[in-house]
Amino acid sequence: MTSTPYTVADVMTTQVVAVTPDTGFKDIAAAIERWKVTALPVVEGEGRVVGVVSEADLLPKEEFHDHGPGLIEQMRRLGDTAKAGSTRAENLMTTPAVTIRPDATLPQAAHLMADRHIKRLPVVDANGTLKGIVSRADLLKVFLRSDDELTADIRQNVVERLFPLSHEAVEVTVSHGIATLTGQVRDHDLIPMAERLAHSVEGVVDVHCRLEEHTEP
Repeated sequence: MTSTPYTVADVMTTQVVAVTPDTGFKDIAAAIERWKVTALPVVEGEGRVVGVVSEADLLPKEEFHDHGPGLIEQMRRLGDTAKAGSTRAENLMTTPAVTIRPDATLPQAAHLMADRHIKRLPVVDANGTLKGIVSRADLLKVFLRSDDELTADIRQNVVERLFPLSHEAVEVTVSHGIATLTGQVRDHDLIPMAERLAHSVEGVVDVHCRLEEHTEP
């Protein structure tokens, strides 16, 4: 009933810096520093994502730079000790990459990032081809929508649709992303739904629902 939810495609960055499996260690480190990112997709062929190489993947080389790991540490941290001796992306990257599709919703992307403890996701099509990258900061872009834009969205896609006969008696105000609905409506049972749908509008921080049922004099 509300406007179409924002998707990853709406907020992702389409200009993506990527490396190939044979990219060397120093070139990876230089790209991370130059582009101020924490991770890079690793692609092969026509852009198919095969992994992700991050700062964390590079750190073991520095950690074990002045001393080799002991036998127990080698056994306990096989992955890290292997990366410490690696020089190319194919041996440094985390694979398979955790990716997401462009049509995924922002809550889906946020849940995946939280569940996997990662800060950004390569965005791929059905063939696994890189289309963009979405970061935590990208997911917050919806909260940059203006109060006027949010007011219009709630009025058009919530109030007018739920209360076609009494929508003119409803006032919608938004201040700093917090929406307030006041007024009288004819169908009391729809008030909780109005509050819930207003909450679902992308960019709304909170909702104060003060709607009341209209009573005939």
